[in-house]
Amino acid sequence: MHDPASDEARLTEQLASWFYRRNAEAQQGLELGWIAAAAAWTCHMRALASCPPPSVLTPSLERAGERDEPTADLVVTTGLRIVELIDRLELPHRTRTELIEDWHAVESLAADVPALAPMADWLLDQIALRDAHAQQLRAVLEPDLTDYLRDRRADGALLGTAPVLDEARTAHLAQARDTVRAYTAAAHSGHESAAQQLLDAFPIPARALSTSGPAAAWRENSATAADAVEDLAAQRAATGAEDSTDYFADPELLHAKTSYLAAREGQLHLMHDALGRLAFPAPVPRDLPKALAPIAAAQTQRRVIEAYGTLERAAETLDGQLHYQLQQPIPTHRRTTTGTESDLLNRALDALEHTRAADVPFDEEDIRARLQEAMARPAAPAAAGPAAPTGHDEAHAQALATGPAASGVDR
Repeated sequence: MHDPASDEARLTEQLASWFYRRNAEAQQGLELGWIAAAAAWTCHMRALASCPPPSVLTPSLERAGERDEPTADLVVTTGLRIVELIDRLELPHRTRTELIEDWHAVESLAADVPALAPMADWLLDQIALRDAHAQQLRAVLEPDLTDYLRDRRADGALLGTAPVLDEARTAHLAQARDTVRAYTAAAHSGHESAAQQLLDAFPIPARALSTSGPAAAWRENSATAADAVEDLAAQRAATGAEDSTDYFADPELLHAKTSYLAAREGQLHLMHDALGRLAFPAPVPRDLPKALAPIAAAQTQRRVIEAYGTLERAAETLDGQLHYQLQQPIPTHRRTTTGTESDLLNRALDALEHTRAADVPFDEEDIRARLQEAMARPAAPAAAGPAAPTGHDEAHAQALATGPAASGVDR
């Protein structure tokens, strides 16, 4: 527009054609198509003008056969409204109600204006930060990133040498973000039952009143686990500090942050308890009845599933953490702990793989193979006659013939 050598008439015609196509290709059609076109203009052409100038708008309306003042006013009003919305995003403090209103406005246009999709996601994230249930859901689903975050804060991050987050936890983090966004969208768009289903699918762990033995053992030996507990305590202290501005600026944000920290503390305890049981298996208690020994042994698997969802997901997480720890170059601040941390993760992984192998159910092929193997074995030689009854058999027969000695008691 400002280049003297450019053909202003040709550029204006191209802009008018682009604006017309944004209306014609909009999914909503009719007036909503012009609203989508105006929103697209504001996103892409704001540096040129907040809304289409008359030299662009008039030819566009003529192509559509809708050259009338109400439609032109609709385009201009929509453009100015989107500009105000974008300007509001830069305000430091927003209430959840205001954010929800802006999200509804942007979300309705995002299908026709893909450039608005990141803005809609950002608004959802801001709403979720002020929603206690959304933050509890996030606390349950997000993987532990303590090692990665500590590396990012260390001096290696400034030099661009911080390790890259492993693929497994990157995927789990994206899944957690998408699930929290899905809950937030359902909870604030009139789909309360769908939102409740998501909450019911991932129960919020209660804060442990005391640290279990396996969790204490893992935290004592794992520098990452100790850092995670320390970071959580620091966040709690910062949130409850007397000089915290959250008390006055945004009470909803403070309440949601407190809910997150409480749920995250419970989730971290679940993780550390499960890892401690894997890496430091405790012997069967001496006074435990023999019949309960298998039940006690099964608690390790139960705790792993409770902490990670499935054994497979736990294996993915541990394998990802192990690969992350061994990335080269190892940051200076954890060179003395990486070896121990890797050994612990390997121990936990080995125990987990043993648990998974013992828990694999037979499928159809397994059953067919075992049946063929059994039928291929040589048959046992036929007995010459019935075996003579043993003393145990005679005692058993007498017991069956005798009625119960007391009412309600069956031999």
